[in-house]
Amino acid sequence: MNRRKFLASAAVGGAAATTLAAPAYAQGNRTLTLVTTWGRGLAGVHDNAQRAADLIGELSDGQLTVDLKAAGELVGAFEVFDAVTAGQADMYHGADYYFVGQHPAFAFYTSVPFGLTAQEQLNWYYIDGGMELHHELGEIFGLKSFIAGNTGAQAGGWFAKEITGPEDFQGLKFRMPGLGGQALGRMGASVQNLPGAEVYQALASGAIDGTEWIGPWADEKAGFQEITKNYYTAGFHEPGASLSLATNLDVWNELPPHHQAIIKTAALECHQWNLAQFLANNGAALQRLRSGGVKILEFPDSVWDAFGAASQEVLNENMGDELFKRTYDSAIASMRSSSSWLKRSSTAYVAQRDRVIG
Repeated sequence: MNRRKFLASAAVGGAAATTLAAPAYAQGNRTLTLVTTWGRGLAGVHDNAQRAADLIGELSDGQLTVDLKAAGELVGAFEVFDAVTAGQADMYHGADYYFVGQHPAFAFYTSVPFGLTAQEQLNWYYIDGGMELHHELGEIFGLKSFIAGNTGAQAGGWFAKEITGPEDFQGLKFRMPGLGGQALGRMGASVQNLPGAEVYQALASGAIDGTEWIGPWADEKAGFQEITKNYYTAGFHEPGASLSLATNLDVWNELPPHHQAIIKTAALECHQWNLAQFLANNGAALQRLRSGGVKILEFPDSVWDAFGAASQEVLNENMGDELFKRTYDSAIASMRSSSSWLKRSSTAYVAQRDRVIG
């Protein structure tokens, strides 16, 4: 596994890594080191990691202290997985689809193209077996994982030029992680996987021609509207993107049951708070972007069709992995069950409400 390579490189750190790995105790209290995939201050995502850290401390009445290290402060954004599996840190907060190189099924605990909305993701995770599959996957790598945030449906992204057809993705340098990024690669894009803190500079310098990030509020905070005015508000790649809080399995097993319950409870609270945070802020941010000259665009149907074909190709290529296929089958069965009611109830209601009262 890749984490073995990390262990070999971590050995260079010697005593320093050992010191970091050792749990800190004082009068029965414990300090846990939390590393994140987020740069300090990134709207919504860093906020949520900090909320998780603070909430674990509050719920444990100070028996657990979580020392948050943002991306680059202890390890790089994409090194948090290996840091926790190796014991260099105790926990990570991030988007699990960054780790599809470890196992493609990690994508389901962020989002997969044409997959579950935020509500469908929650239904699957807590009612239809998604959490159990997340634990099964994490434990292969020495992790105990929970979803602990959600951005809602993510935007299609920012582009230097308008997209008129699938051919416009040929040679396009675009930032998109996960299986969605792999799908764009099948459409001819040159896909980049950059940490969030590096995206603005890459876009401003022309190193990339476009990027997806999250949605109007977080994108406005990141400042992408200062670089380009072409913004596609509906995307295929992350219809309900979850964030994850993962604990080193040995550390998890050392914790008493009530501390384990606190981490699990904090993850759920942060999931719901984070989803509300994004959805409450996106509408006003979109209006500000529009007023500032940003063009609010939608992809043509021909592009959506190409997204769908490329996405299915990527998903099909992973079906040979037994755990990936089991996870896919479980998530899609739950999605179909949930959506059969949602589209006839809340979706239909919102359409009628908007027609009647505007």
